[in-house]
Amino acid sequence: MADNRRGRQVMGEAEIARSLTRIAHEIIERNDGGDGLLLLGIQSRGVPLAARLCRIMKEFGVGGVGCGSLDVTMYRDDLASQPTRTLQPSAIPDNSVDGRTVVLVDDVLCSGRTVRAGLEALGALGRPTRVQLAALVDRGHRELPIRADYVGKNLPTSTRERVRVELAEIDGADAVTIEEA
Repeated sequence: MADNRRGRQVMGEAEIARSLTRIAHEIIERNDGGDGLLLLGIQSRGVPLAARLCRIMKEFGVGGVGCGSLDVTMYRDDLASQPTRTLQPSAIPDNSVDGRTVVLVDDVLCSGRTVRAGLEALGALGRPTRVQLAALVDRGHRELPIRADYVGKNLPTSTRERVRVELAEIDGADAVTIEEA
């Protein structure tokens, strides 16, 4: 674990890659091989994580895994208290979630409110057979009864701390750091 000017690094590129490989294996095992799954990354950092998971699963020989994105902005319950957010497109392969197992993918699970918004956004698109949740980091502090099915790293933090996930696709490098709020 390295310290840098932005905070204490708790995961680097190698640890993130190992966590995603393990999550991909768990998704495949829990879903009888994984064929027909739909992985939807929650904007913004959940999108590249979902794409990486899809790529890993395909490397394992799992076919038929769909990968897309889900913008939950309009379903959030904190719009009035947050800075204005730019809406991002939701991309749903085959334009349907009906009858599919959907795995929502996000970078950090904390209060559960983003996932709640994701469930509402998903419900507006159709009716999946079942919904699972994958998170790179679970930091606790739940406000809603939501639990991830797949977790890369459980990272107990204080409410004064902030977990920052950086991904090469967005930030130029992979890292998870803890910063003082």
